[in-house]
Amino acid sequence: MKVTLLVTTFNSLTQKVYTYLKDNGYLVDVVYAINKEQMISEIDSFKPDIIFCPFLKKYVPSEIFNTYPTFLLHPGIRGDKGAYSLEHAVFEQKRAWGVVILKINENLDGGDIYIEKNFEVTSKTKASIYRNELSNAALSAIKDFFKNYPNITPTPQLNTPLHCALNQKNIKINWQKDSSQEIIKKINTLDSYPGVLDEILGLKVELFGAHKEDKLKGNKPKEILAKRDGAICISTIDGAIWISHLKELNRFKLPATYVLKDRLKGVKEHRLPLIFDKSYNTFYEISSVIKDDIAYLYFNFHNGAFRSEQCVRLKYAIEHLKERAKAIVLMGGEDFFSNGINLNILEDSKKQGEDGWANINAINDLIKSVIFSPNNLMVSFVRKNAGAGGVFLATACDLVFAKDEVVLNPHYKTIGLSGSEYHTYTLPKRVGKETAKKLTNKCLPISALRAKEIGLIDDIIKNKEQLHQLLVQKINNEEFDDFLWDKEDFLEENYNLIERHKEDEIKVMYSEFWDEDSIFHKLRAEFVYKICPTATPKRLKFKK
Repeated sequence: MKVTLLVTTFNSLTQKVYTYLKDNGYLVDVVYAINKEQMISEIDSFKPDIIFCPFLKKYVPSEIFNTYPTFLLHPGIRGDKGAYSLEHAVFEQKRAWGVVILKINENLDGGDIYIEKNFEVTSKTKASIYRNELSNAALSAIKDFFKNYPNITPTPQLNTPLHCALNQKNIKINWQKDSSQEIIKKINTLDSYPGVLDEILGLKVELFGAHKEDKLKGNKPKEILAKRDGAICISTIDGAIWISHLKELNRFKLPATYVLKDRLKGVKEHRLPLIFDKSYNTFYEISSVIKDDIAYLYFNFHNGAFRSEQCVRLKYAIEHLKERAKAIVLMGGEDFFSNGINLNILEDSKKQGEDGWANINAINDLIKSVIFSPNNLMVSFVRKNAGAGGVFLATACDLVFAKDEVVLNPHYKTIGLSGSEYHTYTLPKRVGKETAKKLTNKCLPISALRAKEIGLIDDIIKNKEQLHQLLVQKINNEEFDDFLWDKEDFLEENYNLIERHKEDEIKVMYSEFWDEDSIFHKLRAEFVYKICPTATPKRLKFKK
């Protein structure tokens, strides 16, 4: 079956659909919804059997849906219609929500429903629900749809009105009246886009990344009480909250302290231990749990992007745990495992070459501490999506596991980089030179299933409990000491070879960071500012 994915952008959910269809033998062509003529032209040239829209913000022209069976994944329950579906669910604090697959017609979200899947809401922010519960329910719906299509009996959509837009007027924070929980709810509703508009220390900004604070309190609402790892703590009428990121108008998201800069003069850094024990509510990025000689290390960095100082802290956390556990499991964060270096920070920098160079070397030092760990079993559990250097942070470990629904993007070229993170050593070691070359050149996402087939990961694991059982057996096996001896010998014998891979990588990357005419600067700016594409990327078009 020939399937066109008609999308606004190739986002995480679209990638899940794309990899699922490719894994199951469908012929898939992607079309970006840029304008009417372009959509019709691209679709007609492929002549699909079916058009599916997993993420679409534009109306589909009647010339398309009257010619081809066209279906939409709507992020809402039966009867829900219009944009802002997920925002309404968060703002109204729904405990259950859902997705439907409906046939597109002239009525917005009014077509017959072919599949519906409901789910329990456990995440807090709009973005987190979309990337987790909704995304998984959507994939389940898509599997049922394509497995049974066209032998599905549709049911009519409910005759309900479109819901109203949620705008800044609806969501505006009243710092003199709103409780901490109410403010957090409002920020969660518009996280990660467009953010809640406010004014902090005289600067108009949009707010992201709200976290409850149990201990710090101010004398009046909206005082800046402290800062920590880029976030700021603001007092409320009943306590305080942390805001991790801000966005100036017509700019892009950055850690709050990067935006406010000198306005924070006199505000003290309120530090936590390197690895927080989660004993009370506050903002933290790195935490760990040790059980049965196995340390599970969590690093919840915003959007999976690693700043230089975060790489340093994570490296120290790993070194700290090496003395306290036989096995260390890299668990990533709530929404992402890792996406490599932080492009927003580099775009903001007045010394882009210098800061980019510092960032890539910091993440390389982090990965070096993972590779050169002769006395520990290093494990990665990729529970959430990973891209670029984040994939190669995972593959630096002795054992690599992933959840079934994860999508991996083991490449850099779409951002204009050749990449480092020891990938020229770890990738061919796992998949061979030819497959490594294809993965980094084609720049396409792959599913966890495909990653297992080619050897990029060792296995698919359902949950932490299953992984724990496996690792307990491994570290208590009588052969574990032999494994560590062999590992130590291998690392000693191959130290120079492994380091040479990294040195060769950064030699190539030097000009990519430092040259003013490097394509990296242009592509990074387009990525950070979310510049709309003028054409569907060629790599996503169907090739015979």
